[in-house]
Amino acid sequence: MNDFTIRPAEERDRAGIHEVEERAFGQAGEAMLVDRLVADGDVVLELVAEKEGRIVGHVFFSRLMVEENGKDFAAVALAPLAVDPDLHGQGIGGALVREAHERLKLAGEKLSIVLGDPDYYGRFGYHRSNAEKFESDYQCYALQSLAWSDAPSTGRLVYAPAFRAL
Repeated sequence: MNDFTIRPAEERDRAGIHEVEERAFGQAGEAMLVDRLVADGDVVLELVAEKEGRIVGHVFFSRLMVEENGKDFAAVALAPLAVDPDLHGQGIGGALVREAHERLKLAGEKLSIVLGDPDYYGRFGYHRSNAEKFESDYQCYALQSLAWSDAPSTGRLVYAPAFRAL
C-alpha cells in the first residue's frame, strides 16, 4: 500500500512544489517554469504527491497546441514531473502520471506530449515513433507522444510561452 496521497495542487503547496522541483532537478529552472505557467494561466492539470504532510512529488500538464493545415488542435504537454530524490523507486512518479492520465482522459484530452527518457515514459504508453513527424523546437529522440483518441500525428507543436524562457 502506498504511504502517499495524490491530490490537485493548491496555492498553499507552492513552497513545497519549489522544494521538490529543485531537489529533483538540482536547480530552480523547472520551479520557475511552473511559476510562469501558473501565472500565465496555462495550467491544464497539476497534481502533487503528499507524504506525512510534505510534498514529495509533482506533475504538471500545460496547454500545447498542434498547428496543422491552418487549424489548431488542443493537446497537453507533460512538464515537469518531479519526485524527491530520497524517495525514488517507490512508485510516486508513476502514480502521479497514471492518475494525471486518468483525469486528463475524463476531461476529454486526446493527446499528450512529453520530452523525457523514452524508457521511463514508454511504460505509460508514450512513444518516440508517434512524435517523429511533429515539427518542434524540441524535436529529438526524447520527444514522445501518447494519443488517447483521434489526434494529429503531424503538425507544429506550439508550447505555452513560458517554455520560450528556458
